[in-house]
Amino acid sequence: MTGGYLVLKKIIIYSLLFAIIFTMPIASTVLAGADSDVEVFTQTSGSGNALNLKAKGAILIDGTTGTVLFEHNSRERLPMASVTKIMTMLLTMEAIDTGRISYDDMIPASPHAISIGTTQLWLKEGEEFSVRDMLKAVTIRSANDAAIMLAEKIAGSEEAFVAKMNEKAAELGMKDTKFMDCSGLTDEGQYSTAYDIAIMSRELLTKYPEIIEYTTKWHDTIRDGKTSLDNTNKLIRSYDGIIGLKTGYTEAAGYNLSAAAKRNNLMLISVVLGEPDSNTRFRESAKLLDYGFANYELADVNKKGEELLTIEVKKGLSKNVVGVLKSDVQLLLPKGYKGKIERKVRAVEELVAPVAEGQKIGEAVYLMDGKEINKADIVAQYGVEKTTFTRLLIKMLSMWFCIGRR
Repeated sequence: MTGGYLVLKKIIIYSLLFAIIFTMPIASTVLAGADSDVEVFTQTSGSGNALNLKAKGAILIDGTTGTVLFEHNSRERLPMASVTKIMTMLLTMEAIDTGRISYDDMIPASPHAISIGTTQLWLKEGEEFSVRDMLKAVTIRSANDAAIMLAEKIAGSEEAFVAKMNEKAAELGMKDTKFMDCSGLTDEGQYSTAYDIAIMSRELLTKYPEIIEYTTKWHDTIRDGKTSLDNTNKLIRSYDGIIGLKTGYTEAAGYNLSAAAKRNNLMLISVVLGEPDSNTRFRESAKLLDYGFANYELADVNKKGEELLTIEVKKGLSKNVVGVLKSDVQLLLPKGYKGKIERKVRAVEELVAPVAEGQKIGEAVYLMDGKEINKADIVAQYGVEKTTFTRLLIKMLSMWFCIGRR
């Protein structure tokens, strides 16, 4: 009687424990990784026209973080001219990356491409060129007919391609940009801003760095060496660390340039629009880049895989999981002035098993003077499986038999 009573008691106790485990709410708790301070530099940025630029609109940004370092009329809508082709290049690289086209695909010269004027390759009926050669022609020589050929290859027509250009602009947050063609020949109704051009330039260079193979070439050829391609960006030969990007000119737009340079780990992107002449656009672009390299640097703050928090896992085989940084964290900082940056670690409100390795479970936010300047994802260092009825029952029976033997 006594033995049967004890067995019944154990069954009731473990049944209650089972019910409690699977029904009680368990709040996610940050067990480690409290807010901390990191010694860094105080950040400022220039605005107005302190650099006395002649450009109608200009901007300088850090290519890694997107931080604006200097701007002058950067949100004013202005004609782009051939700087338009940065979006053509971006969509071409995207199409190659997703497998919709390849570098070796051949493109026939269409009547529309043959008829285009100004900077061109002088296409002939029946000619075919590879995507690679047309990308080189657009990037290096700024060939308008090559831009049309790429557009037709990707979207079927220039009109359909322009629709994709505007869709991409909206996706990137380019609120003051409207594309009317893929080459930049159209002045009326087609516009952008220095700020928006910096956005798409950064997207191209950071997402598809392989484009730099073409944007840094001073000279190349196509048609088995019969047609020369000379780079329209004269900074390629004169500026230390230059990696691109694209010139532009029409009578209405003036002289434009989106330039990018990298020294050590710092990549800067400058944009000037509406310059009075070609030499001034190169000189003022170099002036902007010089300003950035002289006054800013990237600081390594945290490393990928660094443990920042531990969170309790609800209904998991493990009680908690460790959160680590998904990537290295770099902050753009002024040179020479030391100060503090605050790092706040934020965890998800509730974490329920199963948890996958690499799953986002929080973020590290970096603030300067109370203003957020960067953030990084915190992910699970390892996976946590969900506790199942079978696993729990086995565990309960194991515990029951252990107690029964006492």
